[in-house]
Parts: sequence; structure tokens; C-alpha cells
Amino acid sequence: MTVATRKLPLPEPVPHSAERTELHPELNRAQVRFIGLGKTYQGQQGPVQALHGIDLSIQRGEVFGIIGRSGAGKSSLIRTINRLEQPTSGRVLIDQVDIGEFDEDRLVALRRRIGMIFQHFNLMSAKTVWHNVELPLKVAGVPKAQRERKVRELLELVGLADKHKTYPAQLSGGQKQRVGIARALVHDPEILLCDEATSALDPETTQSILGLLKEINQRLGLTIILITHEMAVIREICDRVVVLEHGRIVEQGPVWEVFGNPQHEVSKTLLAPLQHGLPPELQSRLHSQPTADAALVLSLRFTGAQHQEPDLAALFVALGGRVHLLQGGVERIQGHALGQLLLAVQGSPLDAEELHQRAGHWAQQVEVLGYVV
Repeated sequence: MTVATRKLPLPEPVPHSAERTELHPELNRAQVRFIGLGKTYQGQQGPVQALHGIDLSIQRGEVFGIIGRSGAGKSSLIRTINRLEQPTSGRVLIDQVDIGEFDEDRLVALRRRIGMIFQHFNLMSAKTVWHNVELPLKVAGVPKAQRERKVRELLELVGLADKHKTYPAQLSGGQKQRVGIARALVHDPEILLCDEATSALDPETTQSILGLLKEINQRLGLTIILITHEMAVIREICDRVVVLEHGRIVEQGPVWEVFGNPQHEVSKTLLAPLQHGLPPELQSRLHSQPTADAALVLSLRFTGAQHQEPDLAALFVALGGRVHLLQGGVERIQGHALGQLLLAVQGSPLDAEELHQRAGHWAQQVEVLGYVV
């Protein structure tokens, strides 16, 4: 199956600042671009500003993650892309065209270029898997033979060809989401929006759905924009990520960079569940003064700034004495080695300062935590 490249009869692209695009030529290649975007809701207690001055560009074909805590503005932001939300200020550009003034006909055409999947699937319980996927095509007036061919292809793609007569109540959560994905692809979209698409799923099912989305991105060349509150989802599938807090961008960059060296407290908080601290039984024994038989505890963090794998054998030799791995690990994200090691060094002829200095030859961040017996 191939993705049709369709262009709407749109107005001329909105002109940009020559200086800005010369300094940042990637802005002219952005498939989705937010410029000074703001969104204000009228609440019972007065206006609530959900988005503040969002400037962001998303490139064609990438998997882009938007993460933040509840109320950060994630859903408000993603829903401006297909105009389910109308911004209060600023602009949204799709392929360099401002969609803010689109009439109903242009919005219908735009939304067929943009698929969307949801946290709670949004399936029609009285219709079979086949008819749930087929429905958008019937509404669009697509001929029956073409509808049948498309639905068959999509159910094959998402691994549900044998479930075409099944009703949603008979499906697992992961199968329901696969139906939602198939339905979102019926118009051969260029962009796929994922609104907390894995939040209602167990970890194993989440992995299978993320694997399917990754396959769709690679096979069909779609741009995937997903929102989540789980950093593990971002790590698994995304190329770049933006972190929102109170409707503002607080951090953005390649996934490996944000994971390896988060700069904002919100990013660090969201990453905390994926990181390993000192085990509680050792924390209670930790003290600041060395004794004759105490081991120095070092925290070594690898931020991905160096492409090569850390040479642990050489590191252990350089530290001298007996080196024990207390906890941690190193993984690869986008070709970069990231992780943390907690080491206990005992019987080394080197003092704490020298051990810190030597460890710094291999790790990008080193901290002396104290001593344990």
C-alpha cells in the first residue's frame, strides 16, 4: 500500500521573515509549524490560558513526541493541527500554508490528510471491525469496490484480517487500538496524530502498538505526532520531543539529548521513573566519612555526548581496588550510549577526588555519593 501525495487547492504560502528562514532553513521544510500559538478557554472562574506563545516546527516523516504532565496543554496543541481546536492567537502552518482561515470545505479536505487515533479508541460498538474501518470511506462517498480493497489492505497491515466480522466488545484493548489505527489510515493521510494512544493499554500491548506505529512510519512515510505523559513511550518511538509545562515549551530536542542530559526540572521529573537511585538498603548505610573498610560510592552518568560505548573494563582498571556494580545500565538511543552506573570502589589507592577525576574520563557526569561499609 502506498500513500498518495495530494495537494489541496490552497492559497499561496504565508511569507516568512527572510532573516529567520536564512538562519533556520529547516523552517521552510517543516510540514507542521506553530508560530506564536496561544489558546485561552473561558472557564467558570474566568479565562484559562492553555497555550502560551508556542513556536515549534515538525519535519516531514519524523515521529515527534509531545510530553508533559496533566494540564500541560498537550491535547490543546495537537488538536490545533486539524482545527478541532481554534487557536486564540498565533498561526498553524501545514506545508507552509496557514490553515487559520480555512472554510468548511477546506477543513474537510485538510482533515482527510490528517488521521487521528485516541486513548479510548472511539469505536462504534454496534458495528463490526470491518464496518468501523469502512465508515469514513462510506461517508466520503468512496465506491464500494474501492472501499473493500482499502479496508482489506488496512486490516492486513494492522494484523486483524481474521477479525473483520468481530465486534469491539469481543476485542482486547490492543486489538481495539489497531482498529482505530486502521480507521485513521483510510484516507491515506500524510500526518497521523496520536492522542495518548497507549495510555489505556498494559505494557506488553503498548510495546506492540508502538511497534506497529513505527512500522507504519517507515513503510508509509507518515509524519507521526504523539502526545503522552510517559517517557518510556517517547524513548521507544520518537525522533524528537518537546516538553510542555503550563502551556509553555520548557525543553525540546532529539530524544537522546533530552534523555541523556535533561535541563528542566519537569523533564527530570518525567524521567525519574526510568532512572535508578541508590537502593534503599544501601541508602540507609551511606555516610560521608571514610573508614578503613568502607567503599566509595560513585554515580556515573552517560549522556550520549560521545558516540562510543563506555569501556567498562578500562574504567574498572583505572579506578583500582575492587569495583562492584551496585545498580544501573547503559542503553542506546538513536546511536548514543545513555545510562547510569552506581559503583562501589573498595581498597583503591586513590582518594575520592582522584577517583572522581578518573571516572570523568569515561562518564560525562560523575558524583561522589558517599561511603558504605
